[in-house]
Amino acid sequence: MPELNLVLLGPPGSGKGTQGERLNDDLRLPYYATGDILRGAVRDATELGKSAKEYMDRGDLVPDEVIVGVIAERIDSEEAKDGFILDGFPRTTPQAEALDAKLVELGRAVTAVLLIDVADEEVVRRLGGRRTCEAEGHVYHVEFNPPKVEGVCDVDGSPLIVRDDDQPDVIRRRLDTYHEKTEPLVSYYEGKGVLKRVDGERDPAQVTEELRGLLGSLRS
Repeated sequence: MPELNLVLLGPPGSGKGTQGERLNDDLRLPYYATGDILRGAVRDATELGKSAKEYMDRGDLVPDEVIVGVIAERIDSEEAKDGFILDGFPRTTPQAEALDAKLVELGRAVTAVLLIDVADEEVVRRLGGRRTCEAEGHVYHVEFNPPKVEGVCDVDGSPLIVRDDDQPDVIRRRLDTYHEKTEPLVSYYEGKGVLKRVDGERDPAQVTEELRGLLGSLRS
């Protein structure tokens, strides 16, 4: 069975995390969210993790070469021998080029880039409607998953708040960054013939089914 080396691409709020976890369950492939990988490398005190920690402790961005190195440690492991799912990396064209170069060193390549396409207004609706429990972080949504009592957590009765990164102006800035830095990857991967575009504005179950169909054809 051919390996599946997958990259999830899409704006914030597109559902990449949800779909990544479902693909992880379906395909039994490791799901690597970049932030989790970095935190894990720091926790395990690997050489690259120590290097990343120095930057993080200073409040600096971790350089691409360190991030690529940390990710390479994972994708070159036994657990990823049949493939992997990357979420949150690459974010820029230079990162994509660095990932491709590292995969070539390993005798591998990206199989498919799954673009979960969602319009800006839908992203604002999704993220702007989130409400988070002040005490324990339970998450609700004013439209999709409202609490029984408005503004109050069902679980512990604590107030529900709008997190700073769910404020409309912050969401817009995140989208601006996505369009400027990450969206050029659409053309990059289209040029390589590996981009698969999925309408992410539908019900998550429908998105999952389409992704399953795409990946089934890749594996057959």
